Amino acid sequence: MKVAYVFSTSGHTASYKLGKMILPQLEQARTVLSELRIGEPARLLEELDRLERERRRAQQELSARHAEVDAETTKEKTLARDLARAHDDFNEALREMLQGIEGLVFAAGMDDRVVPKAPAYPKFYAANVASTRRLIRLGKEAGIRKAVVFSSYFVTCHRRWSEMRLAEHHPYIRSRVEQIREALEEAGDQMAVSFLMLPYIFGSLPGMIPLWKPLIGYLNSRLPWVFYPAGGSAMVTADEVGRAAARALEAGRSGVEWQIASDNLTWTDFLGRLGAMLGKPKPVLTLPKWLLKTAMAGVELGYRLKGKQSGLSMVPFVDLQTRDAFLDTHSSRQELGYEKGDLDKALAETVRACLSSSS
Repeated sequence: MKVAYVFSTSGHTASYKLGKMILPQLEQARTVLSELRIGEPARLLEELDRLERERRRAQQELSARHAEVDAETTKEKTLARDLARAHDDFNEALREMLQGIEGLVFAAGMDDRVVPKAPAYPKFYAANVASTRRLIRLGKEAGIRKAVVFSSYFVTCHRRWSEMRLAEHHPYIRSRVEQIREALEEAGDQMAVSFLMLPYIFGSLPGMIPLWKPLIGYLNSRLPWVFYPAGGSAMVTADEVGRAAARALEAGRSGVEWQIASDNLTWTDFLGRLGAMLGKPKPVLTLPKWLLKTAMAGVELGYRLKGKQSGLSMVPFVDLQTRDAFLDTHSSRQELGYEKGDLDKALAETVRACLSSSS
């Protein structure tokens, strides 16, 4: 099967790093994949986004000026025409790229760590929903019949704990819920689209600094104890994500939300493992929720003063962070037939990468 793996090369997502980690796993699945084409579709998406930003900037300039109305109107029409032509050129270039491709793995988008200017949701919608829908539409036109989209386990939490109204409170989670709905709507019965519900992903790449470096620095400090919230989370290795993506694509089961997790750990267990790997095991003192929410209210205030909005609303997110956000670690692996990742090995690699990056 000839497959296109689409990731973002920009700094707003970890998908590029993740892609570099999982591609070896995809390449090993030779019964599934015979050729990989990577990167280019995402670069075209990014170029189209750049043109759209330029159009909006020009419109804002035009709105702020009132002189030479006729000339400015002509300029606006020209920009709109140029953007429409760019859309057409982009769609045709991507459609040509996808010719002969049999499967699509879509891992691009904007992740929950991004804090854009308020309001946040239009940015998350453009990056996570509109781009997915566009690529599925073009892939469908190119004859692609199977796709796998990298989603978030926050959607699983949203469905499990409906009383928390996660999509209502968090722009990022809302965009992931809507991504699934619109992807399936666009695919119809012409493309089988399934989704990987991914939790925190561990692994390392030479020269790349893991996002866990601040936490490793905290655990490696001289403090005799560690303060952290209650609760826990599912976790997965990058190589397991790669194997799961390959098998999910082969299965071609539309609408399935595959829960992908190597292990479920409480935060205390997680920190204990990292501390042991650092040679600095420490007692973990659980912070009360009221204290966490007070601190997060200060963070939210800082964002608002800067005119920004987080993809995860910090105060209500405390309620989710302090729950056991666990996934089914067996069903997807048994149904799809891929190998479990070694989480301890991936954690050790992450620790080493964090330490080496500070030396």
